[in-house]
Amino acid sequence: MSLTGIFLITFLPVHLLGNLQLMASDGGELFNTYAYFMTNNPLIKFISYGLYFFIILHTVQGLMLAAKNRKAKGSKYMVNTYSNKSWSSNNMALLGILIFAFLCIHMGDFWFKMKFTNQLKTVSTYAGYEGIAIKDLYHRVSVAYDQLWIVIVYLVGLVALAFHLVHGFASAFQTLGLNHKKYTPIIKTLGLAYSILIPIGFAIIPIYMYFT
Repeated sequence: MSLTGIFLITFLPVHLLGNLQLMASDGGELFNTYAYFMTNNPLIKFISYGLYFFIILHTVQGLMLAAKNRKAKGSKYMVNTYSNKSWSSNNMALLGILIFAFLCIHMGDFWFKMKFTNQLKTVSTYAGYEGIAIKDLYHRVSVAYDQLWIVIVYLVGLVALAFHLVHGFASAFQTLGLNHKKYTPIIKTLGLAYSILIPIGFAIIPIYMYFT
């Protein structure tokens, strides 16, 4: 759980940096060319398959751990000594399920439609990409974020992510035995900042696109 969680934690800032290009005032050119590169570069595609595997593995591990804890009727994390009474630590399974459902909606609406359907228009006039049919994922995202209920669903998913990270970030390091009276408070502080700033960064995008 800790190792897969840390891998996914490192992925989020990278994904956020790419998605922030949605707010560029260029009609989607920067984001669409970025998405084209990410889906056609062999190395990135290989890493993506690893990412999908780790998401599923982390989810399965979480459900198994929750079932084991419920059967034992003990604390959620046996090694956890500082946050067992927090709401997030007591509801990690619920938060994980909400996040997984959010990911299914997210990937079904964007990734699946881009990869496996012909619903997206294509653009072939971008500088340096003339003649290459690049799917207009930006338009699909823009249409989605014009709908208030979708924006609300995304914000709910990001709130769940924030709470999941609040406990998961520090817990991952502690579970791996990386405890030290000097460094643990720093890890907890960094974890809290990360758990707030990363979801806020993602939340800004649908809010900005809805109002503009």
